[in-house]
Amino acid sequence: MTRHQKRLSVPNSWPVERKTNTFTVKAGAGPHGEAGVPLVVLLRDVLGYVDSTKEARYALNNDSILVNGDAISDEQRPIGMFDILAFPERGEYFRVFPDEGGRLALTPVDEDAAGSRLGKITNKTVVPGGVTQLTLHDGTNVRVDDDADYETNDSIVVDNETKEIVAHFEYEEGELVTAVAGQHAGQIGEIEAIDVTLGSGDNTVTVASEDGGYETVEEYVVVIDENFTDDEGDADE
Repeated sequence: MTRHQKRLSVPNSWPVERKTNTFTVKAGAGPHGEAGVPLVVLLRDVLGYVDSTKEARYALNNDSILVNGDAISDEQRPIGMFDILAFPERGEYFRVFPDEGGRLALTPVDEDAAGSRLGKITNKTVVPGGVTQLTLHDGTNVRVDDDADYETNDSIVVDNETKEIVAHFEYEEGELVTAVAGQHAGQIGEIEAIDVTLGSGDNTVTVASEDGGYETVEEYVVVIDENFTDDEGDADE
């Protein structure tokens, strides 16, 4: 199977130029599905920390790069929305967050903020043993003993070291959200109304913001907390 992908065919969320080199690295298997950006693309094309895949492999083999608290050795490991990218030796930490164009951007955060990551609950099931399993937007799973408080479309914060839930944000009117896809991607505001559509249609959400607000489908919004509005600057500017 090829390890390369034509730049013109990569997802719109990838922070790469499409009219430069013909090929870029193809994302490997892992979280985020096809929307995930290969780690080497962020290291080379966005941050400029390496010049080649070979240099990226060297850095990864020295455990100097962490994703969500774990040392990563695969340069093709997909990186996506709300992942935490840490460079302890440099003292640099980033959260992956969609910009207003819908492309994934690296937002600098401090070391404390880099200790956990946000996840949107996309499914809730009971697995053998009667334990409830929450599936997050990136495909990862978190098991909880008491599921009474967790619902689909809620957001949770998972500690990168213990993998335990340390915060929970309910999906309801008045909560702070960001759009992560569609024409309003990257725009932050408060839920004004949730319109439940009967049948197979998509539920819609009305979001109030300083610039007038917007309406989008439920799938495109994620509940966040005020800490996301305090991050300053993008690493790929």
